Amino acid sequence: MENFTFFNPTKIEFGTGKEQLIGQILAGHGIKNVLLCYGSDRIKRDGLFATVSDSLNERGVRYVECGGIVSNPVLSKVREAIALARTHQVDAVLSVGGGSVLDSSKAIAAGALYAGDVWDLFIGKGSIEAALPVFDILTLAATGSEMNNGAVVTNEQTKEKFAISSVHTFPKVSIVNPALMQTVSRDYLVYSAADIIAHAIEGYFTATEQPRFHSRMVEAIINTVIETTETLLENPQDYHARAEFAWASTQALNGLIYAGTAGFSYPNHMIEHSLSALFNVPHGAGLSVVIPAWMKWYHSRNPQQFQRFAQHVFGVDTPEQGIAALEAWFDKIGTPTRLSQLGISEADLPKTIENILGNAQWFGIAEIYTRDVVTTILNHARQ
Repeated sequence: MENFTFFNPTKIEFGTGKEQLIGQILAGHGIKNVLLCYGSDRIKRDGLFATVSDSLNERGVRYVECGGIVSNPVLSKVREAIALARTHQVDAVLSVGGGSVLDSSKAIAAGALYAGDVWDLFIGKGSIEAALPVFDILTLAATGSEMNNGAVVTNEQTKEKFAISSVHTFPKVSIVNPALMQTVSRDYLVYSAADIIAHAIEGYFTATEQPRFHSRMVEAIINTVIETTETLLENPQDYHARAEFAWASTQALNGLIYAGTAGFSYPNHMIEHSLSALFNVPHGAGLSVVIPAWMKWYHSRNPQQFQRFAQHVFGVDTPEQGIAALEAWFDKIGTPTRLSQLGISEADLPKTIENILGNAQWFGIAEIYTRDVVTTILNHARQ
């Protein structure tokens, strides 16, 4: 086990009705004026916006609305929101929505206090020295952004999907009420399942130092996701399954399963970021296509861990059987496993490969993910 420093300052408020505390929470942190970020007007139709605004008003916290944040959040919206935050001199950002809204909110929080263009922070031309405090009410469990410091945004002009992270971009308080997630569509439930699994397996399979304890935690997360996804597909109103799914999502990317590991990378995310940047496919849907294809190429580099995965997650014997079982499960729940299901054709492959090679440079793994390797993985995703 490697030496490590584990730091996660985010406070989680988990459970039913917790969103009603948001005014109290912000006032307790001395917040007077907040940028309220959200996606569609669905939160107004279902009453969540009213609950939040009433709670803020009761505590004398003013708010400025910033709606219209889309899935696969875009740089132009982040820039627009930064200008709004500066104009109204807000002293915090409140995200009400899923991971896309929260990732945008983190970028807004950092960009609002940065003198240059916020994209500088994504491409290494600037550093995050400070950020507005971020708070959130989660309505979709998938990204784990509620308890980490990362944020991913797509530059629509350059077709680059890059990330930032900083000690300053951890949410101060995240409210996770599984009851708010019961209206998530079937499609986004299964895409979320694939996203959570992707977060868990990146280090599990690629780390050069992977303690058994961490492997057991990863397997527990994946098994929980599989079990609860199947339950929720049968009964979307099952609160307890929804709660376990949500907490597994948080655990997959709050840093705990990576503390003490070493030498890992994020190749599945590296590849998928190109798919969503170029074709605007849902992130989890892209991952469920990439993961089995990548596993088919990669498993011979770490056969013991792939055999462990096969045995502990699916109760089969060989790496190949474990990969087939995961792919079959993705097919069973209805998340894509082929590029064609995403509307990506053979004619799209050249520009996709070029974009992925650029991502490989940004992720620092270009020496492994050469043109030939990327082509092989994408061909697995076509067959």
